[in-house]
Amino acid sequence: MSLNTAPWQSDDAYEQMVGTLFNYWACWTVYAVAHLSIADHLASGNLTAAEVARREGSAPHTTLRLMRAGAAVGLLTEDANERFGSTPLLETLRSDDPRSLRPFVLSQMASWLPWDRFVASIRDGVTRSTEAFGGSPFDFLAAHPEEAERFSAAMAGVTALWGPAIAKVIDTRGVRCAVDVGGANGALLMLLQRDNLDLRGIVFDRPNIAEYAHLEVTRSGFAERTSVVGGDFFESIPQGDLLLLKFILHDWSDDECIIILKRCRQALAPAGRIAVIDSIVGPNNPRAALFDMNMLMGCTGRERTIDEFDELFGVAGLQRITVRDTGTPQSVIELTVAEAE
Repeated sequence: MSLNTAPWQSDDAYEQMVGTLFNYWACWTVYAVAHLSIADHLASGNLTAAEVARREGSAPHTTLRLMRAGAAVGLLTEDANERFGSTPLLETLRSDDPRSLRPFVLSQMASWLPWDRFVASIRDGVTRSTEAFGGSPFDFLAAHPEEAERFSAAMAGVTALWGPAIAKVIDTRGVRCAVDVGGANGALLMLLQRDNLDLRGIVFDRPNIAEYAHLEVTRSGFAERTSVVGGDFFESIPQGDLLLLKFILHDWSDDECIIILKRCRQALAPAGRIAVIDSIVGPNNPRAALFDMNMLMGCTGRERTIDEFDELFGVAGLQRITVRDTGTPQSVIELTVAEAE
């Protein structure tokens, strides 16, 4: 059983509507299961809820209720002796999995405050994230190192999930230096470097994030080919002949995106390329519309149609070369400096 085949799913429209609320409760169940590290506790075998509670330091009776809910949404199995086991869905939350989605779950579900103002945002067209966080989300992360580390790990987990398919369509032949702009821990850059043993690169992110990136680059064995630079991409970007903008533009307003793209143009070596990795809104990518609601709640940005992207590129003095489908919710849009008219 999984969240998509849960017992409350139905062909009846009224039952489907009720099911959407069940899915809301299911998301919070997943969050609690991730927070209590239940996937790690069950990694070596089945346990009772009391045994999990003893290891985690949680209340046995509510841990049992949570684990029963986890079984209802396909995270756990439960036998007649009230012993719980893991499922493939739960395995995605193991902390020792290189593709672990635990940080992503924790990071996303912990950012619930702006959603309390969701309808107000729709009515007046203004995001409430600054109001909820007491500043921009990125200022909040800078002031809360633990959350920043979790967010960086969350982006790494998503990159591990979708990154191989994204990296597969990015041609690095002849590239001397690739710059992972706002690259968190450099996960995408390192995927490209695994395929191209001659590729050198730079991970560029805020100074507080660069600290974690340096540790990850060193741990992964790429330190000899990779520099880590802290800075602000609204001010300047290290030079390269391939600039990667993965999940960056959707964080920012049109005016802010234009500034970022102009900085990229200034940093681009002659005949270089920019690879924008983002969701493209359209009938063939319905998940982009849901991503867009998350962006409305999280920051000043949005998901965009290809025409909206092209408008930004043109203002920044860039032109689109191609759009490559990756088989994931994200596409790779390649740009170069626009030809003079």
